[in-house]
Amino acid sequence: MPNLERQLPPALAILHELAADLQWSWNHSGDALWHQLNPAVWESTGNPVSVLQFTSNQRLQQLAQDQGFLTHLARLVDERRRYLDEPGWYQRHYTQATSPLPLKGIAYFSMEFGVCDALPLYAGGLGILAGDYLKTASDLGVPLVGVGLLYQEGYFRQSFDEQGWQEQTYLFNDPGSLPLTPLLDKDGSWLDVTTSFLCRDVLFRVWVAQVGRVKLYLLDSNHPCNQPRDRGITSQLYGGGTELRLVQEIALGIGGWRLLEQLGLEIDICHLNEGHAAFATLERIRAHCVKHKVDFWQALWATRSGNLFTTHTPVAAGFDRYPESLLHRYAGEAALEMGVTMEDILALGRANPKDDSEAFNMAYLAMRTCAHSNGVSELHGQVSQRIFQPLFPRWPERQVPLGYVTNGVHIPSWAADETDTLWSEVFGPHPWQDDRVFQHPEQWQAVSDHRLWQLTSNSRARLVEYARQRYRRQWRHESNQLDCSLPNVHPLDPNILTLGFARRFAEYKRPDLLLHDPDRLARLLCNSRYPVQLLVAGKAHPADEQGKAKLQRWQEFVQREDVAKHLVFIEDYDITLARYLVQGVDVWINNPRRPWEACGTSGMKVLANGGLNLSSLDGWWAEAYTPDCGWALGDGGEYGTEQDAADAEQLYQLLEQQIAPCFYTRDAEDIPRQWLQHIRTSMAQLTPRFSTNRMLQDYLERYYLPAARQYQQRLANQGTLARELRQWEQHLARHWHEIHLGKLIITEKAGACFAEVQVYLGGIAPETVAIEVIADPVAGHGAECIALELAYPLTGAVNAYHYQGSLPLYRPISDWSLRAIARHPHAQVPAENPLICWAD
Repeated sequence: MPNLERQLPPALAILHELAADLQWSWNHSGDALWHQLNPAVWESTGNPVSVLQFTSNQRLQQLAQDQGFLTHLARLVDERRRYLDEPGWYQRHYTQATSPLPLKGIAYFSMEFGVCDALPLYAGGLGILAGDYLKTASDLGVPLVGVGLLYQEGYFRQSFDEQGWQEQTYLFNDPGSLPLTPLLDKDGSWLDVTTSFLCRDVLFRVWVAQVGRVKLYLLDSNHPCNQPRDRGITSQLYGGGTELRLVQEIALGIGGWRLLEQLGLEIDICHLNEGHAAFATLERIRAHCVKHKVDFWQALWATRSGNLFTTHTPVAAGFDRYPESLLHRYAGEAALEMGVTMEDILALGRANPKDDSEAFNMAYLAMRTCAHSNGVSELHGQVSQRIFQPLFPRWPERQVPLGYVTNGVHIPSWAADETDTLWSEVFGPHPWQDDRVFQHPEQWQAVSDHRLWQLTSNSRARLVEYARQRYRRQWRHESNQLDCSLPNVHPLDPNILTLGFARRFAEYKRPDLLLHDPDRLARLLCNSRYPVQLLVAGKAHPADEQGKAKLQRWQEFVQREDVAKHLVFIEDYDITLARYLVQGVDVWINNPRRPWEACGTSGMKVLANGGLNLSSLDGWWAEAYTPDCGWALGDGGEYGTEQDAADAEQLYQLLEQQIAPCFYTRDAEDIPRQWLQHIRTSMAQLTPRFSTNRMLQDYLERYYLPAARQYQQRLANQGTLARELRQWEQHLARHWHEIHLGKLIITEKAGACFAEVQVYLGGIAPETVAIEVIADPVAGHGAECIALELAYPLTGAVNAYHYQGSLPLYRPISDWSLRAIARHPHAQVPAENPLICWAD
């Protein structure tokens, strides 16, 4: 329990349990109860643990006698118990087809988790996605646990100096005031995990955050038995230099998997949310070696099929890389424990395993130790194939083994209360705990224009009120110490077109594109016929001087008197601010430089609330955009900075000529009918499609379930299949150079196209290799790959065969190329064996 847990009146004792379960962060039926306990603390922190700690005994005794409060409490307790006890979607869906359930467990590793602001362990989109993923696993009943680090300081809090330059403040994460509990061992002591660094053991105490049905385990190096320097390993999220970053990633991966082993959890799937956690796959190998008495390479074949790597990085420069000397310093002991040399480990993290000058790449390690990998949108999957091409140097880019699952958002976390009520009216109570919203989108047609317009108008008014409160708060601490008076200006208007632009201020996101022509933006905002208001928020990385300069441009622009009522920059972008923004804006703007936005989930969050998107054709919007549900920026091409001026012009024109006139074109009842039809289409067609419900179901069907079956097959019969696969790999490696492909002969006979070739396999058995002809995509034809069949052995040659097969007539003979690749019915090729031989 939290360190500062206090004695409560017996009638209120259950409040400790409710406060520790982060389900309150998306089930807002308890908000009024926490507010009633202590309004000031709840409004300041949004943290029930703090509410309990700072509420007086007298107030608690009063509420323990308040029948209305007790009735509300009892209702919350019953609702939570039903939620926890009733079978979830996963249990209902899969027990019909299979028993026992096909998955024992999934371990989801992430460097950051953004569940809520009361547990500030996130920096941006990666963490928010991870938090949404845990909540969805809880809602659907998927057997998943999260593994992360508890940072003594979370990501920085933002403010600005008098010149508009970003300043960073780091706040202490006091575990005693966070919704966490120490994880206790069987003997009642605080459970800890040991990892070796620099010839000494480092202890990590373990905390657990309850996220509904899901547990999030957090490792904390601030253990009293550690040396002072070691206690700082988990000092700060993305803090320190390269060395601390490496040590944190070792702690997450190796320490995290050791924790799972220590707890005795049965895990089929190890899911790496980015390459930061790739050391978990090495520790999984080591644990398998110890348990099954096999060597590293057989253990790699046994475990790799149960590992999934999700990359969120759109450029190769974004991967974590470490020099060889640092790996030797911090991972040498781990290599010895695994029974391999440090050179073996380094080779797994290099495109060219023999190049000693190449830095160790965490994403490459993840690719080499995971049989399955994916990007986070369809476009990003294609971009990632290009990025990881160096690991598969002779393979076509399109066959680099990396798929995609487009990200989604956890709708209950981002939907306003009124929005949630409307979704429940249309689809029934708790619509996001099953498939109802996927099956009948046409039900949105029954929602009246009046109801939709009332919904968006009310949400916009709440956003304006909240933005004014945040504005007043930041004004007070930025104003002259001798003059604490509030400004006379009252920014924003609850009845005019409201745009939102909020994100990390990185160069590729072009956060100052709207400022390309400041005077034109001012005219757009202050148009007397079509007035517009804009809310801007976002942080730049502390080391990103270019991002800070773009923030400063906005700070200078908001000082203009002519835009003062139409524009607010709200500092310290966090989950709470994001919720109000995505619930209240009419249009969400996102203008990254394609294809640098891997997915970009912020725009998805407005969908359920009736917001519309104006975005570059990048990330998720490249899949989602249609003219009847939003607006697109750019032509889908890839350009450098030379395109920025043209994109800025198009951005202004869309806002001036299409978006604002559409919003203000009203009928006699003052209803913007065309605007509302855009909203209805967007809500009905896009919201379910870009939810984490769909996302998690995609992961289950495309990755988790097939991977679990493969993993269980490789473990069966004392690892017989894993041993066979290792022997297959070794045999092919020894003899691959002996393959010789003859000339491919293609003839047309009787209206058919026929291919044949003589193949000399040397010491390789024909069943372990596939002979294929492939054709690249050209105008009018897609890529094709056709396996040739072994027809008969060649007389007078050793292990040589005649292969043949039929080809489509519609392609010219010159399109086809011949190759040999590794083949095994239980191996993922080329992910697990990239051997390839092309005909001359």
